[in-house]
Amino acid sequence: MKDKSNSSSAVNHFCADELRELAEKIKQWGRELGFQQVGITDTQPGEHTEHLRRWLDKDLHGEMDYMADREALRADPTALHENTLRVISLRMDYLPPNVETVKLLDHPKTAYLSRYALGRDYHKLIRKRIKKLADTIIEHTGERSQRPFVDSAPVLERAFAEKAGLGWIGKNTMLINSSMGSWFFLGELFTDLPLPIDPPQTTKHCGSCTACLDICPTNAFNGPFELDARKCISYLTIELKGSIPEPLRGLIGNRVFGCDDCQLICPWNKFAKPTDEKDFSPRHGLDHASMVDLFLWTEEEFEEKTQASPIRRIGYQRWLRNLAVGIGNGENSPHAINALKSKLKQSPLVDEHIQWALEQLAINR
Repeated sequence: MKDKSNSSSAVNHFCADELRELAEKIKQWGRELGFQQVGITDTQPGEHTEHLRRWLDKDLHGEMDYMADREALRADPTALHENTLRVISLRMDYLPPNVETVKLLDHPKTAYLSRYALGRDYHKLIRKRIKKLADTIIEHTGERSQRPFVDSAPVLERAFAEKAGLGWIGKNTMLINSSMGSWFFLGELFTDLPLPIDPPQTTKHCGSCTACLDICPTNAFNGPFELDARKCISYLTIELKGSIPEPLRGLIGNRVFGCDDCQLICPWNKFAKPTDEKDFSPRHGLDHASMVDLFLWTEEEFEEKTQASPIRRIGYQRWLRNLAVGIGNGENSPHAINALKSKLKQSPLVDEHIQWALEQLAINR
């Protein structure tokens, strides 16, 4: 397709056949950039905006005030990026190969970190790929009004992915693909091109299965499709800035950064395939690291070993907070007790969780 103009108004000169051809090329370019699936939809989130409003009204978002503060932008992509006509939704698998995921939950001395956090931070990698896609579109169509997004802006990404045919939002609120499960990241490219839209996913294939709801360690689901973030281990270990509620600490087990239980149990994930993306491979042995060894990291070691990692965002104090809880849920040993005591007087937040852990280990002696 030749360049029509340097103005986004040139879109009016594209005929329907050219737009269909361009849509197929965009999907091909996306696959060449490492995305497993690309879909196109309009800018209307539909029923998902009302679902979000009900969820916020129940205060199920906890301390995530940004969810409420930027609600209007989630409901209207054109308010987030002017001239947007289509949302290009992209899926990239992240499941690392050769990781004994389930078995780690049976080893109380081993730290469990959510599978998405074992490698490099996905935000920069995926944003860079989507930017390359946007640049390729510009090369073929002329100057465009486009903007890439990767989980760092108020976008209802699962809603748009469902509308673009990439899967359905399951009872665990994750997007599930019938061929690839749910171990993938999502990203979006807002564009002013009036591309043909793909058929939406209109059927949810969860059936009567409630495995994800039943297995949740903290009983964070109020029912199908409704998660109480305030009980979710991912929220407690990543989003929550203060103390982890004491009644929930013992339920967290050895999960020190996020939780994958509702994905691990999902029958559709038997179809998930390991990623070939090297940046998502585990770093610093985080797929089988000792809880105490991680707890004994100095702040300098934490900064060094979490560079370009999603773990960096919680900071050293919350890292110690989470690990203290995990150690407290583990086996009593002189090594564990000495490690906990060595980090006392770090901060009131850390001290509180260390004291709790020491009490728990004393009970389990």
